[in-house]
Amino acid sequence: MFLRIIIFLLFSGAFFPLMAQRGMVKGRVVNVRTNEPLIGAIVRLENQAAATVTDSVGNYVIKQVKPGFYHITVSFLGYEKKRTEEVQVMGNQTTFVDVAMNESEVSLTEAIVRPRTEETRAESPLSVQTLEVRQIEKSAGVNRDVSKLVQTLPGVAATAANRNDLLVRGGGPAENVFYLDGIELPVINHFTTQGAAGGAVGILNPDFVSAVDFYTGAFPANRPNALSSVMDIRMKEGSRDRVHAKLSLGASDASLTLDGPVNARSTFIFSARQSYLQMLFKWLELPFLPTYNDFQLKYDYRISERRNLSIIGLGSIDKMRLNTDLGANASESRRFLLNMLPIYDQWHYTVGAVYKVLGAKHTDRWVLSRNMLDNGSYKHVGNQTNLPKIFDYQSQESENKLRFERIFWGLPFKLNVGAGVQHAHYFNLTARRRIIAGVSTLDNYESSLDFLSYAAFGQASKEWWNQQLKLSFGLSVAGNNYNTAMRNPLPQLSPRLSITYALSDRTDVSANVGRYAKLPSYTTLGYRNAEGQLANRDALKYIMANHLVVGVSHRPMEGVSLAAEAFYKTYEHYPISLAEGVSLASKGAGFGAVGDEALTASGLGRAYGVETVARWQLPQGAMFSATYTLFRSEFTNRAGQYQPSSWDTRHILNVIASCPLGRNWNFAARWRWLGGAPYSPIDYALSSQKAAWDIRNMAYMDYSRFNSLRLSSAHQLDVRIDREFYFPKWVLNLYLDVQNVYKAAYPMEPIYTNLDPQGQPATDPADPSRYVLREIPSMVGTLVPTMGLMVKF
Repeated sequence: MFLRIIIFLLFSGAFFPLMAQRGMVKGRVVNVRTNEPLIGAIVRLENQAAATVTDSVGNYVIKQVKPGFYHITVSFLGYEKKRTEEVQVMGNQTTFVDVAMNESEVSLTEAIVRPRTEETRAESPLSVQTLEVRQIEKSAGVNRDVSKLVQTLPGVAATAANRNDLLVRGGGPAENVFYLDGIELPVINHFTTQGAAGGAVGILNPDFVSAVDFYTGAFPANRPNALSSVMDIRMKEGSRDRVHAKLSLGASDASLTLDGPVNARSTFIFSARQSYLQMLFKWLELPFLPTYNDFQLKYDYRISERRNLSIIGLGSIDKMRLNTDLGANASESRRFLLNMLPIYDQWHYTVGAVYKVLGAKHTDRWVLSRNMLDNGSYKHVGNQTNLPKIFDYQSQESENKLRFERIFWGLPFKLNVGAGVQHAHYFNLTARRRIIAGVSTLDNYESSLDFLSYAAFGQASKEWWNQQLKLSFGLSVAGNNYNTAMRNPLPQLSPRLSITYALSDRTDVSANVGRYAKLPSYTTLGYRNAEGQLANRDALKYIMANHLVVGVSHRPMEGVSLAAEAFYKTYEHYPISLAEGVSLASKGAGFGAVGDEALTASGLGRAYGVETVARWQLPQGAMFSATYTLFRSEFTNRAGQYQPSSWDTRHILNVIASCPLGRNWNFAARWRWLGGAPYSPIDYALSSQKAAWDIRNMAYMDYSRFNSLRLSSAHQLDVRIDREFYFPKWVLNLYLDVQNVYKAAYPMEPIYTNLDPQGQPATDPADPSRYVLREIPSMVGTLVPTMGLMVKF
């Protein structure tokens, strides 16, 4: 019924007053170093005739702006021309955009015109993509989820359509870090995988996001603890004119966002979201019933012209129960999931403050934050609460962090230096049985761990010959008191060097070489053996990755860009499971936890490949892009032999289009193709043992043939159509997003069950201690429509 209503509203424009409602853009233009107003700066909307100049206090106003997405450009004599992040202008609404400009280092007597809309960054001249508001709001198949949108970028693979794991340039899902306005976020997804970072649904409210910088290499020195990617999320400030409310209703959840001024010096944004998936999944007779809630807050306070304080909060509550009321006609795959899946309870929060001070020759930033994750899961025999638990897992991890950064302005080059300290606490209470080397072993331990970490960094950048040559050198170092090996900072010394050279006004060549360090997960650091000892303390080291990237970018005409990059990564000290003999690099894309086992840090790895990107953006707003990645990803096992990682799909192709259709319509589409992922056959002899099967209700991999098989390739088409209606005092946005339009079957590893077709355990007549296992269908090809509405007052 809800779908029919949305479709009716989308195509029934005659029932709405489609007046030519226009919006307004306001803001202030200042000197980035002093925050002093710039008087007489020319402000215009890119590719539009509308323009204005700033007044005596640096303010500007652009009225009668047609609804849409715009970049704002600002020009002022003696300053570098500035192009802002993309902003959305809505009818009858005011969009606030402040612009901070850098003084030009070029002589005023020179007149240089360079036909480019973006300047290459000296620190990260390649391997960085910026996602803007239009992509977040209008892209097909992502449902305004930042993590799913990142999966469309070059070099980023996905495990399944319902997972938010980021598999970047052949690396594992635990190799990424996330920052929100400079505050590190260990959790950005609901039902997150402890010890990695993936999950099912993104926590971040896109109403808060102004842009996302996603680095797949050439990481800035002030963003440590990353091996494969850095996601740097920049947030909006609340509206300054009045309090606004936005209500969003989708197929799986409802949310409310409030934003506005608190007083003349401060603004806020707050949101809360409640899912109703549990009711929907029960109605669909699915075996699992998830619910999630999340909350987000940002408060900005301008203490003075040179001092600013931001307070940020993010939290989530997740629960998953089992649908034990499944009917007798439930499919075999649903009965398998019901028998295999545990019950999950998880919550998390991150709170932090960012204090910024503009000095005479430098800018200081202090960042104080705390985060905590509580993760629990358990499973009863036969899902009967009156029977014993097969396993019971409860864990908590928390961090308290303080970081200081200073950017110097008065030097002949740009210099950014800083340092930070961190206290970490980890707790685990586990009772479970596992099969190790074919033998049933009991893990029954309680662990508590506290330790201190530190980090320091510096990065210097310089441009020569009117920005034709750019050079940047960075260095970071990290250490902690967990063990002797990691207490010494020298093995974690992480230098990086970037260089870019403009062959012409339209063509750049760039290169980066860097070494990066990452602390193993807390599940690994805190694991204890039967004697109560930290089993991995003597073995673990920081995981190290060495990157080499070279690339070329070319802009043959306005709005068209072409780029190609080649990358080569090597890994050292990667943890390897002692029980299974495989690298943790191939784990972490499932629910629950990963890394809580005995390990050795002898693992090596390598990933290498080529990425190509073509983009075309028309002045009218239409966009088209195609990205292709060819790569290999391999990690060693305990015997030192290289094996394909679980993410070695070899090929990633994304073709994306978006087009405004007039009268506030927008159409978007995405077609994605992934090469076949490797997988392992099952160990039938072990899996068929009743004692082994009953521990986890699923088959065991044959680790002696790890990833020796390969699935067929996967492909999918997603489309989205949405429309905005503008009324005198409110805005209505309706959308319909259809994933997997032509119902392509997504290849999956074979699923085996111990049940006969009637749902009863099948005992081997030749050996009563064994089950008879059989394969059940696992390929799915479901069309998934998502519909919703958003109302803003």
